[in-house]
Amino acid sequence: MVIKVYLASSSGSTAIKKKQQDVVGFLEALKIEYTPLDIACSEENRMWMRENVPGEKKPTNGIPLPPQIFNEEGYCGDYETFFDAKEDNQVYAFLGLPPPPGSKEALQAEQVPLQNGTDPDQEPEDTPRKEAGEEEGEEGEEEEDVEEQEAQEEEDLIISEDEEELRELEEPEEPQSEEEEEAPVTEEEEEEGADAEDEEDE
Repeated sequence: MVIKVYLASSSGSTAIKKKQQDVVGFLEALKIEYTPLDIACSEENRMWMRENVPGEKKPTNGIPLPPQIFNEEGYCGDYETFFDAKEDNQVYAFLGLPPPPGSKEALQAEQVPLQNGTDPDQEPEDTPRKEAGEEEGEEGEEEEDVEEQEAQEEEDLIISEDEEELRELEEPEEPQSEEEEEAPVTEEEEEEGADAEDEEDE
């Protein structure tokens, strides 16, 4: 993959020259190989750059200004998007290149899975564990239901015993019959009573 940077060597704009130097200097500092293509000296380069820059990246007059960066035939971006990628340590991703081991971008890519709480090398846990947890929860619910039922039965038993005691207290005692109240008169008592009446008559 070849990085192509479209430049204007004879541009009279100081801002464009500074942006071109910034892009080229940063690529050289990272030791990223690139091919500079001068649009000032080559009509072919200028026409190709204008045709391959996406419409949303073109200014209102339709003529994109250098520097414009491509990876082979694929468009990477202009200076503004390159600057944003540089600030975010995402230049390799911006250029469509794999970051070298030990670079800030590579370290950030390694930290992202850890921050998300997932490890790409770690296999997902099997679902049976969750099912076992659900079974434990169901068993716990059944035990709670049994305990509640037993407590309710004890409550009902206590209430029924209390009701029986109240019923016994509220029921009046049956009156004793006259026969039980009056003791039976024996023959001796009848004779004694008769003798007492005779004496009174005399």
